[in-house]
Amino acid sequence: MKKFLLLSLTLMLSVVLTAQENITEGVMVMKQTMSSDNEQMNAQLQAMAAANTTIYFKGDKSRNESNNPMTGDMIVIVDGTKKQMLMLMDQAAYGKKYMIQSTEPSKEDLEAVTVKKGDKTKTVLGYECQEYIVSMKQNGQDVEMQMFTTDKISAVSQNTTAMGDKVEGFPLYFNMKMNQMGTTINVEMEVVKIDQQSVPNEKFSLTPPEGYTKMEGM
Repeated sequence: MKKFLLLSLTLMLSVVLTAQENITEGVMVMKQTMSSDNEQMNAQLQAMAAANTTIYFKGDKSRNESNNPMTGDMIVIVDGTKKQMLMLMDQAAYGKKYMIQSTEPSKEDLEAVTVKKGDKTKTVLGYECQEYIVSMKQNGQDVEMQMFTTDKISAVSQNTTAMGDKVEGFPLYFNMKMNQMGTTINVEMEVVKIDQQSVPNEKFSLTPPEGYTKMEGM
């Protein structure tokens, strides 16, 4: 019995120590759920959030891959050094489109964002995360966000690029509330898996693949 308890404690300690390692390269899986106080909107949102997002990261580069029946395939690649973002979209209605833009937030972007460091913490996959409360305007709508970030994962997040250096760390949990034409929409995202592994540099290329055409007017 004592040997069993000792083995259990050793395994638990090993999991905690592994989770608290600094990780600079690997693959994460993020689960997303969307809901609304409107029943018809709720059905559409649940279909849009049907698939998880796979996040590849390496230093200050990241690649988010997602797919669902409503929006099709979407890939977002962010290069922190070049401060550029490539978005690839493959939708049945529009075909294969790409868009390249700067991730450097403008003065107007920064002025539209208010960030407050919270007093709560949340443990996600063994990582103790710090709370941040974010208020901003997006397309004229008020948006409120609560996120919990860790400084143990060195990766760039597309969810915080517009906030400059106001948020420290990578968000492992993210909750956003917004109002669209009188309807409240809630988006919740949480990282459910992290694998420390080698990721090829080709994953983070900012060159649009063959077959994609530029999305005009963006």
